[in-house]
Amino acid sequence: MNLNDDELRQMLALMETYKNRVEALSRQVNVLRSTLDEVNMANESVKALMEANEGDEILIPIGASSFMNVKVSSNKNIIVGVGSNISVEKTPEEASSYMSANAAELTEALKKTVDALNEVQQALSTVSEAVQMEYMNRQQTPTQ
Repeated sequence: MNLNDDELRQMLALMETYKNRVEALSRQVNVLRSTLDEVNMANESVKALMEANEGDEILIPIGASSFMNVKVSSNKNIIVGVGSNISVEKTPEEASSYMSANAAELTEALKKTVDALNEVQQALSTVSEAVQMEYMNRQQTPTQ
């Protein structure tokens, strides 16, 4: 593959675009994974609450790998954030169901984002190889 200077510049610009897209998708993957972990952890706490009896002590995660002992009261309802800074009160069963559905959506979004990331990384690799080959060809070809 022999590229003229304009084609080479276009390939370099395309590489830069792909690199930026890889960085953005990587950040998105990290956010989705973190959010999914948070939802799963909250759902596990809700399930522990559902299994507990009034007066039982259970550990509830409060973030940063920290937990707090709490006594279960007769009112087990949970305030659940549903988006746009809106929270609603739900029974533990409703909260768990909501969180499970949320986790499924996040898992699907994560899968799609990882697939997109893999595609862009493959495209970046292909363009990078072509540019490297062009540079090697130019170094081997004497200028006239």
